[in-house]
Amino acid sequence: MKLSTGSSETAGRPDSGAAIHLCEPARVAGEENRAGLFLVVFKRLLAGLWGIQGLLQWSAILLPPEPLFDNVSAPRGAAVIFFATVNLVAAVGLWLATPWGGVIWLLGAIAQILVALALPGFFSILWIGANIVLIVIYFGLMWRAGHAGTRSV
Repeated sequence: MKLSTGSSETAGRPDSGAAIHLCEPARVAGEENRAGLFLVVFKRLLAGLWGIQGLLQWSAILLPPEPLFDNVSAPRGAAVIFFATVNLVAAVGLWLATPWGGVIWLLGAIAQILVALALPGFFSILWIGANIVLIVIYFGLMWRAGHAGTRSV
């Protein structure tokens, strides 16, 4: 008994989720989706950065020089717990180059911007700028990866 690998109807249609399915070897190897490869590399670099941030937040919770939650306000304590969790989850999703990883990372990056504005001293102003630049680069790479095969010669 022979199993069919796919439908002939879907063979001619362009893949609208090209930017999402970047880890398929046929897509990454193709010269036309070079932006997709850059997007995966960018996600992996972000995963490393966000993983370090998450571990730093966990070290503030688990290894404080003095009791953390006795000396900070409730919003600061909640922010530490939130970013300790979200940053590590985003790092895993970004490393795997999954769509949900990008969504969780965007949620965390936007939350970092808002927390930096609401709780002075939690994140620096430079970190707000870095997050904005990273978000713009991410959307630019997503757009280019999604439109890589649609150019006319």
